[in-house]
Amino acid sequence: MKNIEVKICSGTTCFVMGSSYLNELFDLIPQKYGENVHVKPVLCLNECSKSDTHSKAPYVKVDNEIVSNATIEKVMDAIEKKVKQDEQ
Repeated sequence: MKNIEVKICSGTTCFVMGSSYLNELFDLIPQKYGENVHVKPVLCLNECSKSDTHSKAPYVKVDNEIVSNATIEKVMDAIEKKVKQDEQ
């Protein structure tokens, strides 16, 4: 499995819309994937400026894929999808 990078937006809109609840990923991901998946907070992914509204926040980037309305389940699903693609 190749390395996967997960960036959690910590910008104001994303934080207010729930990115603080995604901090559980810092514990869940290493337990499930070891050191192949790296999670880090970023100041802003600038995704809010690309949409008409901020209602799709919080945003998480899994490699090059944006997860909007991000939840722990959605992010874990996106990671699982990447892992399966890498295995093929």
